[in-house]
Amino acid sequence: MPAMVMERMPEGPPSAPPVPGDKDAARRALHVQMLATEHWSLLATRSLSWNESFSRASMFLSLLSGAVVALALVAQATAFGSGFAVFAVLLLPVVLFVGIATFVRLVEINNEDVVWVRGMNRLRRAYLELDPDLEKWFVTGTDEGPNGIMLTYGTDPLQTHLLHGLVTTPTTIGFVNAMVAAVLVSIALLQLKMKMEPVAAVGVVVFLATVAILGRYSYRATVMVDHATALREARREANGKG
Repeated sequence: MPAMVMERMPEGPPSAPPVPGDKDAARRALHVQMLATEHWSLLATRSLSWNESFSRASMFLSLLSGAVVALALVAQATAFGSGFAVFAVLLLPVVLFVGIATFVRLVEINNEDVVWVRGMNRLRRAYLELDPDLEKWFVTGTDEGPNGIMLTYGTDPLQTHLLHGLVTTPTTIGFVNAMVAAVLVSIALLQLKMKMEPVAAVGVVVFLATVAILGRYSYRATVMVDHATALREARREANGKG
C-alpha cells in the first residue's frame, strides 16, 4: 500500500518553460565580464610597463649625473691632465653602454604599449558591438588604425607621428646617448693632439651619426612589430575562416 501511495505522489510543480531571451542575456553578460577582465589586465600591464620605463630612464640619468660629478672632481684634481682623459675614456663607455641598453629597452616598451593600446581599442569596439549606444560616452579610440591609437594616447590624430616621436622618452635618452658618444670621441681625439676645431667638427658628426643610427633602429623595431602584428592578425582571420 505505501508503494502505491509513493507511485501516485506528484513529483513537484512543473518547471517553467525557458525564456528565449534569458540564454542570450546570460551569454552577453558573460562576454562583458570576460572583456572587462581582459581590459583591466591590459591596463595593469601598461602600468607595469610605464613604471619600468620611468625607472630605467631615471637609473640611466642618475648614472650619468654621478659620472659627470666624478669627472668634475677628477678634472679638478688633475687640472684636465692625462689622468682626467684616462678616467673619462674608461668611465664614459660604461655610461654609453647603459644608455644604449636603456634606449633599446625603452623602444621595446613603447612598441609593447602600442600593442596594449591596440588591444584596448579592440575591446572597446567589442563593447560597441554589444551596445552601440555606448559610442557617445567613449573619448578614446575604438579602432586599431593609427588615428584610433593616437586618439587613445590623447594626441591629435592629425598631428604627424614624427612630431610625437620627438617628445617621447626613448628619443630624449637617444639624444643624451648621442651627446655622450660625441664627448667620448672628442676626448679621445684631443689625446691625439688634434686641434680643437677638427675635434669639434668630428664631435658634431658623431652626434648626428649616433642620432641617425638610434633613430633608424627605433624605426625598424616599430616596423617589425607592426609587421608581426599584421601577420598574426592575418593568421587569426585565416583560422577563423577555416
